[in-house]
Amino acid sequence: MRALVSVSDKRGIQAFCEALVAMGYEIISTGGTANVLRDSGIPVIPVESVTDFPEMMDGRIKTLHPKIHGGLLARRSDPAHVDAANRHGITLIDVVVVNLYPFESTIQNSQVTLAEAIETIDIGGPAMIRSAAKNFESVAVVVDPDRYDEVIANMHANQGTVSPDYRQSLAIEAFAHTAQYDTIIANYLTTRQSQHTGTDFPHVVAPILTKRHDLRYGENPHQKAAFYAYSHGAKGFGDIKHHHGKALSYNNIVDLEAAWHIVRDCSEPAVAIVKHTNPCGVAVAASLSTAYQRAYDADPVSAFGSVIGCNRPIDLDTATLLSTLFVEAVIAPGFSPEALQQLVQKPSIRLIEMPHFFDADTAFLVKYVQGGILLQTPDTIITDESLSRVVTTTRPENAIIPDLHFAYAVCKHVKSNAIVLVKNGQTCGIGAGQMSRIESVAIAIKQAGPRAVGAVCASDAFFPFGDSVNALAAAGISAIIQPGGSVRDQESIDACNDHGMAMVFTGIRHFKH
Repeated sequence: MRALVSVSDKRGIQAFCEALVAMGYEIISTGGTANVLRDSGIPVIPVESVTDFPEMMDGRIKTLHPKIHGGLLARRSDPAHVDAANRHGITLIDVVVVNLYPFESTIQNSQVTLAEAIETIDIGGPAMIRSAAKNFESVAVVVDPDRYDEVIANMHANQGTVSPDYRQSLAIEAFAHTAQYDTIIANYLTTRQSQHTGTDFPHVVAPILTKRHDLRYGENPHQKAAFYAYSHGAKGFGDIKHHHGKALSYNNIVDLEAAWHIVRDCSEPAVAIVKHTNPCGVAVAASLSTAYQRAYDADPVSAFGSVIGCNRPIDLDTATLLSTLFVEAVIAPGFSPEALQQLVQKPSIRLIEMPHFFDADTAFLVKYVQGGILLQTPDTIITDESLSRVVTTTRPENAIIPDLHFAYAVCKHVKSNAIVLVKNGQTCGIGAGQMSRIESVAIAIKQAGPRAVGAVCASDAFFPFGDSVNALAAAGISAIIQPGGSVRDQESIDACNDHGMAMVFTGIRHFKH
């Protein structure tokens, strides 16, 4: 019996090969792997002794040979295949242990050159994996070092061979492994070409997602769900630190992302309290604890059972306030030891640290629809220049300009139709997800109550009629910020002028579906 061993990741390979030799296997190996095995006292047959052909071209040519692939692909049940192998001096290979050149880790280095990356594209390794996996009826192929103990246990239970069902499972894993490897290469080269040519969207999209864990359930308890992370190093929920609390549910992750995106847009200490992906209270302040208290005060009823995002590491003062409320989950750049000690006393709260909290979204945003996916670039625009486009006779007072900025930043994260009322760095009314913009206005005004007097309003899209402006003016709103762009813009402008309100056009719409 023969095993062919050629690995870049050499974890556990000596012990694995020792077990194979103990079961009577000869080991064929290449280059660095052969040296490691020899140094451990394991007898090795060099691959060039099998092929009668030297390794050459800096190792680009070594296993691409009929005496290797014939030994992998020959069907043992086909007499013609066996006869051909015998006539041409091809010895059959029963086990293949291969993992590939570290292309993915190489390209994580932002300084790597294209030439350096290309030299870590494995050719012989994928070819051997695919040959062995195709012939899984006779050949076992192992691509994951974490499988070594499991494979040896299976072989001990089957007189030194791998059981048929397990060979098929290993083959499935092998084909997935090479598919992922090729896709990472294709995506890397596509990205480089897009950067060179200025192409925005690739012709083919091939995301690589690896299952991290099952979720408790989907949006509802009768639905199953799992979390898959991009395997090419994309930052986000793939590398969170779950400090405390039950496993995350589908809805927890969706709400945590919403809370994270809201506060990530704020430069001051900020807290967002989220329910069903919409904020019910957002505030900025000089300290995180003050921002939390003001976000909570914006809508204390809705805050019960919420998900909370903070854009500063959570300190003891903030943790003490948080501990008085039933909260599903909290996401932040970190937690002080004292804050963790305080919060872990609540058994149900999930404490999530996002290490790369402020990293901007640079990849495309993906939305799955039945039969395909939608890709778009992230909505990252928040501009100060927008405030220069005052379209009314009355200009906004300097004191409320920060509130206009803040209201528009929050509005970007509210489901359309979106209306956000803000006063002194605190949301006081939010109307979200209504089919009519005037209904969103009515909800926001009702929620704000007397706090609407002197507040500012942000709208994610234009007002098609003057009715929303009239309602906002009646509630005491002092200024409005909105994209503009309606054929009836003048009607809204005239309504603001009639009420002595300031209105700012941004030219930037922020629909969120």
